[in-house]
Amino acid sequence: MRKVWGRTNSVNVKKALWCLEELGLEYERIEAGMQHGVVNTPGYRGMNPNGLVPTLEEDGFVLWESHSIVRYLAAKHGKGVLWPQDERARAVANQWMDWAFTFQAGVRDAFWNLIRVPAEKRDAKAVEASRIRSGELAGILDAALAGRMYVAGPFSMGDIPIGCEVQRWMRLPIERPKLPDLEAWFERLCARPAFKKIVDIPLS
Repeated sequence: MRKVWGRTNSVNVKKALWCLEELGLEYERIEAGMQHGVVNTPGYRGMNPNGLVPTLEEDGFVLWESHSIVRYLAAKHGKGVLWPQDERARAVANQWMDWAFTFQAGVRDAFWNLIRVPAEKRDAKAVEASRIRSGELAGILDAALAGRMYVAGPFSMGDIPIGCEVQRWMRLPIERPKLPDLEAWFERLCARPAFKKIVDIPLS
């Protein structure tokens, strides 16, 4: 049985779980991180010295870093499905997986202040700067999605990390620019059962 350590409201844990669900793979999720603790125990640090989530264990093989987990699962269990067979399509999928961290950085201050910081302690200037920056970054993705259903052609591993990051952005109580191609892509993600189950849950 595969095991994934991590909490359901972590954007990075969502990436691993969404991938598992898309592939129809069985797994056990173990609560870890923030209020659940675990990540600083010797046993967990023995698996993941960073003390972060998620961590995957499959048949004795341990792997951390969410995008590495998605790539591993897609390559092992999803060739031709989540793992593009064409080298160029796979390169584009990898490109957007890496770029997801750029978008995450742009959204971070707005997310933390509006969702995880008490109202009286929020940094309004940081929220506004994050709102502007994330909107600019979203415009890059919108332009790339013009004429495309998904980031690398058919739905692939490339859509998973950035899809999780964009879900947080789309559900924040902020003003966003009008981005029709990104919005259409997001609607397609929202129609996927695994996305509904794992990713598109209330922010916390």
